Amino acid sequence: MKKLIGRLVQLSVLVLAALLLTTQFAAAEYGLNMPKGVTQISNEVYGLHMLIFWICVAIAVVVYGAMFWSMMFHRKSRGFKAATFHHSTLVEIVWTVIPFIILIAMAIPAAKTLIAIESTGSSDMTIKITGYQWKWRYEYLDGDAAGVSFFSSLSTPLEQINGDADRNQNPNYLLEVDNALVLPTGKKIRFLLTSSDVIHAWWIPDFAVKKDAVPGFINEMWTVIDEPGVYRGQCAELCGKDHGFMPIVVIAKDEPEYTAWLNQQSDAAIQQAKVELD
Repeated sequence: MKKLIGRLVQLSVLVLAALLLTTQFAAAEYGLNMPKGVTQISNEVYGLHMLIFWICVAIAVVVYGAMFWSMMFHRKSRGFKAATFHHSTLVEIVWTVIPFIILIAMAIPAAKTLIAIESTGSSDMTIKITGYQWKWRYEYLDGDAAGVSFFSSLSTPLEQINGDADRNQNPNYLLEVDNALVLPTGKKIRFLLTSSDVIHAWWIPDFAVKKDAVPGFINEMWTVIDEPGVYRGQCAELCGKDHGFMPIVVIAKDEPEYTAWLNQQSDAAIQQAKVELD
């Protein structure tokens, strides 16, 4: 029996080690973990998530370890008898105080992160996002881009959606749009969200931002993008038959590239005005 117990312990250690070694690979390959993101808030959310995860792992190891140790080494066949007491004041105090301390330890960093997520003040620019069935409208309300406004709709070819073309050749299948939202890096951007019809939700996992767009109401959130790149998301609220065809694409540019994009928008607006006058 001792040899069997020893082998079980060794096997458990090997399995645990294998899981720890493959955690990062599994997370990257299969998306088992949440993304770390490219903003300060997304990193704080990720850090909070991992902190709570490891606290839960530690609790599970202690509780299940004590349980299996008791069942294995204090079983009836070894001559042990069950205790006959009904309660223990000391034990009840311990199992009340320890969870209370653990909850406080988790609540403090969680509260700090939640307060930071809702702090939309001192923004550098404001963008209004309006959800439609099944597209988005972006309006730049202030800053150098004030007055710029456009719709953003799914641009995946209909042939791929209907199955007439190979969708596997498209790495951004159902996650591409005709007009992406262009944002500068290093700026605090405030988003105002609403909807013209039903409830939608604007969600970019890499930013750790997600808010409902509700008809007749204005919700707000913010982000500061640290790294240039293309970031994709989706509507995260069931909004009708084409809910799955409502992607979000954000292109983050550094200051020179963002300024160049603004100049292009100005030139396009001038050309459009000339066409309308003619």
